[in-house]
Amino acid sequence: MSMTMTQKIIAAHCGKDSVNAGEIVLAQVDMVLGNDITAPVAISEFEKAGCREVFHKEKVALVLDHFVPNKDIKAAEQSKKVRDFASKHGVVNFFDVGETGVEHALLPEKGLVTAGDLIIGADSHTCTYGALGAFSTGVGSTDMAAAMASGKVWLRVPEAIKVELKGQFQPHVSGKDLILHLIGMIGVDGALYQSLEFVGEGVQNLTMDDRLCVCNMAIEAGGKNGVFPVDGKTLEFLTAHGAKAPRVFEADKDAVYARTIQIDLGELTPTVSFPHLPENTRTFDEIPADMAIDQVVIGSCTNGRYSDFVIAADIMKDRKVDSRVRCLIIPATQQIYLDCMHNGLFDIFIKAGCAVSTPTCGPCLGGHMGILAKGERCVSTTNRNFVGRMGHPESEVYLASPAVAAASAILGRIAQPSDL
Repeated sequence: MSMTMTQKIIAAHCGKDSVNAGEIVLAQVDMVLGNDITAPVAISEFEKAGCREVFHKEKVALVLDHFVPNKDIKAAEQSKKVRDFASKHGVVNFFDVGETGVEHALLPEKGLVTAGDLIIGADSHTCTYGALGAFSTGVGSTDMAAAMASGKVWLRVPEAIKVELKGQFQPHVSGKDLILHLIGMIGVDGALYQSLEFVGEGVQNLTMDDRLCVCNMAIEAGGKNGVFPVDGKTLEFLTAHGAKAPRVFEADKDAVYARTIQIDLGELTPTVSFPHLPENTRTFDEIPADMAIDQVVIGSCTNGRYSDFVIAADIMKDRKVDSRVRCLIIPATQQIYLDCMHNGLFDIFIKAGCAVSTPTCGPCLGGHMGILAKGERCVSTTNRNFVGRMGHPESEVYLASPAVAAASAILGRIAQPSDL
């Protein structure tokens, strides 16, 4: 029976020759992930159920990243609960302050996920790892608890949307513009419980960081997961980061898809998602030229990788952030922080008037390190712009690429690099 790439990965993890869309299966997991918000709930359920040990000490990852360094007593107690659990059960992949990072940037960097894996995480943006040719999806904390104990998870096999890419990006256009464009096309529920499977000759023109960004935001279209085919760039990335041997799955040529979407990368232009949904996208021919801003955030699991800061630094070099704007630079991991520091990017950012932070999710979810006041407007490279997402319910978040964010910081308004 013909299957999509996602369906093949799921079938391999539940011991079946084939699976059908809509089928309920019990699948073996390769990695279970939790953070300082979701893991404490999972730990409580794990202990309430009387579970005595995790199924595999190396296949559970616990990353303290959302409210760290801890912003208050409650956050500190959440982190302590995870820290104590990791110590008690000998969890190998536990990442605390000083060696932590934003989870969905950290795991690929550490080589903890690879092609063909089945990964679940108690965080909706776990779908990031589809960029590496894995099936990865977010689950609730109760599912995380069950998987930590059993190594298994119940899944409904998703049907898929084929996204055919051709061409290559114009200057200052990136994976962030691609995924915002797609979400704008199909809406925040356009791929509800479906796989977004990216194919076509245009895939070769996307960097791995582009792909990680695109898959990260599959959930913003309602997707169960996003996934890219495994090619030379994927294998090179996995080898460079010391990942285990990949298992390469390919969709059958006659696989059935719910629909097919075609996108010419060369036709895309810088795109911004206006409040208060990621689907509310506009290009610059639709954006007023006088939309003043108060804050810019460059970072997160979506766009906090080294290449993102290179793009921003190229735009900010020998320029100054507008005096009315607070610009926050947040590398997603300690390694990215070191790379930025040693390669002179921090010099550029600080001379431009930016503030540089330790790795944290912080402002993305309105946690800390960049809360917005009433009426304030922020251009952010993060992935969500819901009401109150970054602070006051009457503040506004505009999602954009690092290039747009950097240009906006310099000009003090929503802007693109060509405006400079």
